[in-house]
Amino acid sequence: MSEIIDEILKHLPKNKVSDAVFEGANIVLYTKNKDFFLDDKGIVREVVNMIKKRIELRPDPGVCMEQEKAEKLIKKIITDEAGIEQIIFDPQRSIVIIEVQKPGLAIGKQGENLQEIKKQTFWVPQIKRTPAIRSQIIENIRAVLYQNNDYRRKFLHKTGQRIYNGWLRREKKEEWIRLSMLGGARQVGRSCYFLQTPESRVILDCGIDVANEEEAYPYLEAPEFNIKELDAVIVSHAHLDHSGLVPYLFKFGYRGPVYCTLPSRDIMSLLQLDLIKIQRNEGKEPIYTSEEIKEMVKHTICLDYEEVTDITPDVRITLYNAGHMLGSALVHIHIGNGLHNMVYTADVKYAKTNMLSLAATNFPRLETLMIEATYGGKDNVLPPIKEADAQLSEHIIETINKKGKVLLPVLGSGRAQEIIVLLDKLMREGHLSDKIPIYIDGMVWDITAIHTAYPEFLNSSVRQQIFHKDNNPFLRENIKRIGSPKERQDLVEEKGPCIILATSGMLVGGPSVEYLKALSENPKNLLIFTCYQGEGSLGRRIQRGEREINFQKGNKVETYEIKMDIEKLEITGHSDRRELMSFINHCNPKPKRVIVVHGESSKCLDLARSVHKGARVETIAPRNLDVLRLK
Repeated sequence: MSEIIDEILKHLPKNKVSDAVFEGANIVLYTKNKDFFLDDKGIVREVVNMIKKRIELRPDPGVCMEQEKAEKLIKKIITDEAGIEQIIFDPQRSIVIIEVQKPGLAIGKQGENLQEIKKQTFWVPQIKRTPAIRSQIIENIRAVLYQNNDYRRKFLHKTGQRIYNGWLRREKKEEWIRLSMLGGARQVGRSCYFLQTPESRVILDCGIDVANEEEAYPYLEAPEFNIKELDAVIVSHAHLDHSGLVPYLFKFGYRGPVYCTLPSRDIMSLLQLDLIKIQRNEGKEPIYTSEEIKEMVKHTICLDYEEVTDITPDVRITLYNAGHMLGSALVHIHIGNGLHNMVYTADVKYAKTNMLSLAATNFPRLETLMIEATYGGKDNVLPPIKEADAQLSEHIIETINKKGKVLLPVLGSGRAQEIIVLLDKLMREGHLSDKIPIYIDGMVWDITAIHTAYPEFLNSSVRQQIFHKDNNPFLRENIKRIGSPKERQDLVEEKGPCIILATSGMLVGGPSVEYLKALSENPKNLLIFTCYQGEGSLGRRIQRGEREINFQKGNKVETYEIKMDIEKLEITGHSDRRELMSFINHCNPKPKRVIVVHGESSKCLDLARSVHKGARVETIAPRNLDVLRLK
């Protein structure tokens, strides 16, 4: 027994607790006493207030009702209107997972249905939303977790033991904090930062630079990094330049926790599977397999925004909304007993968008801020979102009116869904006919389905639309999925206007390249860039004026002349220069040091200079393999 569990048991009535285990940083008490489970007289809450840790009381598996009877009772308690899709029992943890179409109806007024299920079945119910659009990836992920629930229980207990008992390196002569730049310093791509204390080894993001074949991966061979000593991985959000190499860690034996939000877990798994597929299609040996992705999923610990959790004996984290994409997070890191506090923004958007709320800026404590500089240069001032959306709308409507096709290469997640919400608004306001087909190709469809599963991560207006099925912007009848090369061919041969959203956003492989080939020579058509184009990508070359593009096909080279209209609209999930400065100025408390990363060298240096001059704080724009001592 851990010391903390011994301490908890001292304050509880004797013979009431049959078992006490960790679930990560949470503590779960099991009881065989049914009356104590249903009404503990507030004793557990008192202990929580005393030790400041999350404690949950559950019935011992031995007192839970037989599963078949419990399922029948649950279906009586929760009405058909809630739309029960499936009921899954996790007998090791006394939990029953109920997947429904309408969680609010399943929960009942003030949670009355949940209380009734507990009272009648002695199972602890957890309600999960079934996506309005069926999502194979969510179904697969949930299946992996359900099938491995016994392993998960042991893994979570082991993680808790490490947090509460696991002082592996007790011989501390002094306290210190080091931060190594393993990737993403003075560049966009392969973000990876290694945080060390005398006690802990933690990775912040582990990404891939998909636009740079020569230097695609972080410097995991750096002398300070030893995978056998790694305690935890934190993933800020799902884009591959932040999450793409996480399964690789599992390939080489890592079996510790990966902390992220629920949408990040689902979307990064999908993007990683797609990466394997692309590498195989290009005749390359994938850097990892679906088995490693499955292993990663088994080891994820998902957090809500503003949920505080310990991840090692001396590191505690809280995730906050970053405004960049669904589930993206700022990571607040509390180190030691008040020794140091830092915030890692990863990719941040300090403005409300069609789909997301602006990034959080209030933190309990803050000494060091590590911030992105993708658009940190002094000339990176983008039009306000409303103005940019108006420009985008104007270009789309103009092309549709002249019977052309609009090609929008998009990142599978984030910008694509923002555009769908914008198109929905144009149709509702009568600016665009709701008969114009909107075709979705690549992962955009699957990621859109994930958006419908987690509306709580969206801003209030879109969340309300999703709750009302008839008003869901992602379920319009004119939104059609393209699922095969034949359907793609039929689309480009079809006469009449349409709008196409296709991955990849940088024109680095994916269906967007096939559409570019088919549509490029018709001047009625329009190509709109709406996301960042990485250095070396085809998208960046076209932006710079290249109008004749070559593709290798077997032993032949195919050449295409680009005659279609091209518009570059930097409508992005990243903050521009003004928003970055505004974010820093609004941080509360004000940071004492700012580290600038995730930007081309000139932009990082320029932002660092401006922050130093304007905010009068210490700034640094480190290079890859630099090591900073934070304390």
